[in-house]
Order: sequence, then structure tokens, then C-alpha cells
Amino acid sequence: MSKTLAPIPYATTLHVRDTCLCLATQRAARTLARRFDDAFRPLDLTNGQFSLLMSLNRPEPPTLGSVANLLAMDRTTLTAALKPLERRGLLTVAPDAADRRSRRLGLTSEGMALLARAVPIWTQTHAEIDAALAASGRPLAAGQLAGLAG
Repeated sequence: MSKTLAPIPYATTLHVRDTCLCLATQRAARTLARRFDDAFRPLDLTNGQFSLLMSLNRPEPPTLGSVANLLAMDRTTLTAALKPLERRGLLTVAPDAADRRSRRLGLTSEGMALLARAVPIWTQTHAEIDAALAASGRPLAAGQLAGLAG
């Protein structure tokens, strides 16, 4: 015989809606992602691709593992995200000279040029979002979110 669970009161639903950090973060992330996607659209770039390309802007080509860690992605997801950018000629994936099992990721000159065009768009969009948050009386520091990521 199965037991019937008591229904969850609607007040609980409202409480979760109004206080859940996970839900609030998901909603904010989707809103921010759409905003940056719209801003980068003229460059045929998504916010995720911008972040990925920016993560490669280092003095030495990073390993796939270090980029996956920075972007909080698993290697398989990162590998899939790299493919369209590699096909566009924006980055290279090459074996690490010291450890042939590891891969190094580098920006091509085309990738650097696209990133140079994208950074002012990011700067302007970011400033607009910061200003809107400040005007709302609810500023948000990236450090607060970074603290959650570890």
C-alpha cells in the first residue's frame, strides 16, 4: 500500500521563489547571458565563447584542464565548445610538448583580433549592467559569485 504525501503548501512555493539562492542565480545567469549574447551578436559570438576566448588570453597557452577548471566545465563539454571556434580559425588545440596526453589551447591571430573587437563591447555592456544594479540599490560584486565557485 502506498502512502499519499501531503501536498506542499503554496506558501512554501512562494518562500522558495523569494529566497532560493539557486533559483535567483539561475534567473540572473540567464538574464545576463541573454544581455551579453545580444551585445556580441554582431561579432557572431556568444557570451560563453567570449569567456572561453578570454580564458585563452595568457602569456603561455593553457592546458585544456586548466581552462576547464577556470570555466567550471567538464573536459567533454569544453572540448565540444572548442570545436566551432577551432573551425572558425579562432584557436588552436595542440599536444603539450612536455606531456603528449595533455592539450594546449592557443588563440590564433584571428582569435586575438576578434577578442580585441569584443572587449569594448563587453566593457560597455558590463558598465551598463553595473550602473543599472547600482541604481536599483542592489549592487552585485563579481567576487561574491566567485566565492561560490571556489
